This record gives sequence, structure tokens and C-alpha cells, in this order.
Amino acid sequence: MIVRRPAGLRPAWLAAALAVVLAATIMGLAFGSVPLPPGGVAVEMFNLVPGVRLDSGLSDREVDILTQLRLPRVVLGLIVGAMLALAGAAYQGAFRNSLADPHLLGVASGAGLGVTAVIVLQAGDGMTELPIGVPMAAFAGAVGAVALTWLLGAAGGRDRSPATLILAGVAVSAFLSAVQTFLLQRHVESLREVYSWLLGRLSTAGWHDVQLVLPYALVTGLIVLSQRRELDVLTVGDAEAASLGLHPQRSRYVLIIAASLGTAAAVSVSGLIGFVGIIVPHTLRLLAGPGNRALLPLSVLFGAAFLALTDLLARTAGGDAEIPIGVVTAVLGAPFFILVLRTSRVAPE
Repeated sequence: MIVRRPAGLRPAWLAAALAVVLAATIMGLAFGSVPLPPGGVAVEMFNLVPGVRLDSGLSDREVDILTQLRLPRVVLGLIVGAMLALAGAAYQGAFRNSLADPHLLGVASGAGLGVTAVIVLQAGDGMTELPIGVPMAAFAGAVGAVALTWLLGAAGGRDRSPATLILAGVAVSAFLSAVQTFLLQRHVESLREVYSWLLGRLSTAGWHDVQLVLPYALVTGLIVLSQRRELDVLTVGDAEAASLGLHPQRSRYVLIIAASLGTAAAVSVSGLIGFVGIIVPHTLRLLAGPGNRALLPLSVLFGAAFLALTDLLARTAGGDAEIPIGVVTAVLGAPFFILVLRTSRVAPE
């Protein structure tokens, strides 16, 4: 069997992705309840480089708004969007299923349950920011969900097809959501805080959340991007991949764990933001081709830009009242998901 080598990342696509990320960043920093001139914002960003001092024309108050309020939020949105899109692309490649996203295998529900447990336990202590252990609690919940899904998918035999795992993930998600609801019923004093978190939000009062999630994002990115060639081999099927010298199940394990880590870290600081892992990779697959050597790095960049722009829409579309970003992504993603559902089939094992 001759396997055609997928195309790599073209310089034109990389330049376009970087330009979109830059534009999304400037727009996210410039627009809001207090509009700032985009040119002044761009110049002020250069002043963050050590040894550079340029006149941006911004007042001290505007500089404080830019650097202390908007910049941490925009950076957090870039990181979360990159992780969710990368995880979605990794799941879709590992399971050869274009409907897969970070909610596959119950990962988001497991991570949400872990974060909910931490919020409930910390609520009586006057918690003002996320504890440092929240991403690890989310990761523990995510990995636990993967393990439950894996065991449930094996109930009918040793073979675990992608379709079986997806159905098992739906069942595990429902079960974990029920446990989360029961936990909230027992601790109604935390209901408002958890509910606000569940709707998805990127509000931050500083760099704490960015510092919290960044190490996990770097680990996830390095691992998943290092597996992009293996993902291309997996697209031909497990039998053919094994004949080419790849260990399909081992590669799939690595990708699932790494993508689950990134999803858990993103969920821990942003709540449940859906559809990013479907919209971005699927659109890029149609435009730039299915090769993962290009798809994965482009998903990182365009996913970052997508969530930064979505957060800008959530901050400005509702006037004085901010719309939860999870609501905005759901409004954008639900029709897209229906379109993908009508035009996609789960690939056979």
C-alpha cells in the first residue's frame, strides 16, 4: 500500500494565521467599555519589550486599563482557545471522527466535576481566585472520565472502535453531570459561583489565571505537536499504521492524555466553553487540507484568534451586561455542529 505524504505547513498559511492572531489581539485590547485607539495599543505593546520606550499617546489610566485589565484577559483567551482547538484536532485525528471535540470521552464533564468539587470545598474560605491545585483537580477528573469511558467501551469485548468510545463518552458525560448536580444540591451556597463558571468566562483580575494554565498549555502543545506525523499515519487505519511501524494504541494513549491535560487546564480557568474544538479544526481541514502537520499548528493559532474575537463579542454585544462566552460559542457552534453532523460519517475502524 502506498501512502501519500501529507503536505506540510505552507508559509502563506502560517503568515495568514499569525496576522489573524495579531489582529485579534489588537482588537481585543482596543475595544471594550473604554475604547482605545488601535494604533496606540499596538505601540504600547512594544513598550512591554525591555529597553523599548515609545510614545503611544495613551494616558496613564488607559495604559493601566490596557496592561492590567485587558491584556491578561486577552492572553488567557488566546491560550484557552489554542488548547481547545488543538485538543479537538487531536481527538478527531486519533479517533478518525470529525465530530470529536474536547467534550469527547466525558473529558470536559470530568474536568468540570473536579473544578466544581474544589470550588465547593473552598467556598467557605472566601476564595477570590482559583487555587493552584485547580488544574490538577480538573486533570484528575478528566483522566478519570477517560478511564471510565475506556472501561465502558470495552464492556462488549476487547475491541474499542471509535464509534463505541464516542457512545461511551456520552454516557459517562451524563453520569458525571448528574454527580455534579447532586454535589451542587448539597452545597447550594456555591450554586451561583459554579453556575457562572459553567457558562464559561474569561474574566480575570490579573495574571494569576494565565500563570496557572500556561505550564499545562506548554506541555500539551509540545506533546501533541510532536505527534502530528503519527496522527497522519493513523488516518490510514490501525492495521496499515501498524504495518508502517507505528504502535497505534500507544500513540492514541499519548494523544488522549495530552489533549485531556490541555482541556482540563482550559476548563479549570474558563469554564465549559463548547464547540471551539469542532469549529476551528473542521474549518481548517476544509480550507487547508487534512494533513495534521499543517492542521495542528494552524489549529493552535486560529483557535487562539477565534476565542479572542469571541470574547470581544461577548464583552461588547450585550451593552453594559457581559454575555457569557460559553453562550456565544454555543450560538455560533450549534448550527455548525448540525452542518458537520449532516455531512460527516464516523470512519470505520
